[in-house]
Amino acid sequence: MKFDVAVVGAGPAGLAAAYKLASSGFKVVVLERGREPGAKELYGGRIYAYWLDKYLPEFRKDAPVDRWVRKERVSFLTEDKALTVELAITQKEKTSFVAPLVSFVSWLSKLAQGAGAKIVTEVTVEALVKDEKGKITGVQSGSDVLQAEYVIDAEGVNRLLLERAGIVKKLEPELVAVGVKEVLKFENKKVLEERLGLDEDEGIAWALAGYPTEYLPGGGFIYTYKDSLALGVVVYLKNWEKLKTPAYDLIEKFRLHPYIASLVKGATLQEYGGHMTPVAGINMSPPRYYYDGLLIVGDAAGFLLHTGVLIRGVDFAIASGVLAAEAIKEARSPSAEDLAIYEKKLRESFVLQQLEKFRSADRLLSDESLFRDLALLSTEAAYKYFNIDHNQRTLFEAVREASKKTRVNMLKTMINMIRMLRSL
Repeated sequence: MKFDVAVVGAGPAGLAAAYKLASSGFKVVVLERGREPGAKELYGGRIYAYWLDKYLPEFRKDAPVDRWVRKERVSFLTEDKALTVELAITQKEKTSFVAPLVSFVSWLSKLAQGAGAKIVTEVTVEALVKDEKGKITGVQSGSDVLQAEYVIDAEGVNRLLLERAGIVKKLEPELVAVGVKEVLKFENKKVLEERLGLDEDEGIAWALAGYPTEYLPGGGFIYTYKDSLALGVVVYLKNWEKLKTPAYDLIEKFRLHPYIASLVKGATLQEYGGHMTPVAGINMSPPRYYYDGLLIVGDAAGFLLHTGVLIRGVDFAIASGVLAAEAIKEARSPSAEDLAIYEKKLRESFVLQQLEKFRSADRLLSDESLFRDLALLSTEAAYKYFNIDHNQRTLFEAVREASKKTRVNMLKTMINMIRMLRSL
């Protein structure tokens, strides 16, 4: 069989590309390893809407949205204390929302199929097929070869096809993190809203650092679905062996922390899963995003922005898929020379501009002392300041006492805070 375009991976990037190309009359096939589109996908739960309005405005009509985020929370968590900062958005803005990714991807797959794209599931693509000149001419699964004029690699963070083709090297541990996530379901969504101080259908995005990852780089997260919440931890893979607690127990320790346990009391475990995430972003990108007959999109290209508190991937994935579709539509041939327009489009868009802007964030967020020192110092200093005993402390005195108790180097902490302000 031969298609105009073969897309490997039915995630947000691959399906966005397939939808736009099929809508323009291209014969498109999407090959997905899972049982259904989205079956192999896993993320925290949040999608940013600003760029979707530009690249996929159809989502406003009927895309699945569980809750629009109205509260942003950031917490430093220790064994016995928590310091939380909250931003409450009182206007009824719709700038980011929470939805299970499998639901969003399922909706996107229906868009692509409705436009004429063919989606084939439970197919493992094992290799990119090249001709004698090195041009990508299709994909191979077992002994079967599917030919295509263009191939879009949307295989995700685990880039086995690109490795086998010699385009990228094997992933190094410092480039990725491992996330473990639980979905906890409440019997009544009102219970969820009351405990988190939410009005009906309002959502929360909550990042927590320190205790959830045993003070190693990474953190915890909580997102609210319709009648459940996603609770998880993310740990840099290079620190995996430093964990004293296995990942499956780490998330349980996080859930059982007194500050968290009262919020999820009575909820039942609905889902559990783990996944790698490309925390290095653009620092793990392939040498190019285009080759003869091939374009690379989404996580496979390193298109994820991670600044510790904010993690964006779905809007980058969809934008890159749409731009790949535009490049194919404008290209005169599948040659790398003609497909170079894809990278030009990426550089003119927010995708590469914002990834370049935060290029150094990954290096800063890999600093172990940052996660330990800020969590311990900030929570202890707040406790010293607000806990009145024989002496009412000034803020400076509270910080100084906390520094001595936690053995945190104040100068180093101040330098790290300045670096954070500049980089994140």
